[in-house]
Amino acid sequence: VQLQASGGGPVQAGGSLRLSCASSHRVVSFNVMGWFRQGPGKQRELVASVTPDGTTFYVDSVKDRFAISIDNAKNTMSLEMNSLKPEDTAVYFCNGQRGPSIYWGQGTLVTVSS
Repeated sequence: VQLQASGGGPVQAGGSLRLSCASSHRVVSFNVMGWFRQGPGKQRELVASVTPDGTTFYVDSVKDRFAISIDNAKNTMSLEMNSLKPEDTAVYFCNGQRGPSIYWGQGTLVTVSS
């Protein structure tokens, strides 16, 4: 299983970005998929997750600003990020759990300038 993240880049505070994670396997085959991030000097944290039935989770700091979704036809997972803040600056990783195995995509850097 391979996950390929894309969509990061520089953005000004208040702006938006859309991250995408392409999966080599059907996204519905995952128990759960999610986005993690690791900011400078910080531990990796779960940002948002989604299950095949559409159940979502968001960390409090991104609620009402970020939206996670999966596209079964394209086998992708996306993270729409709005009202970005400098504290959202981090390397973002996509992640999927399939059975007992956990898979990670490479990180994509999001840099939010004030």
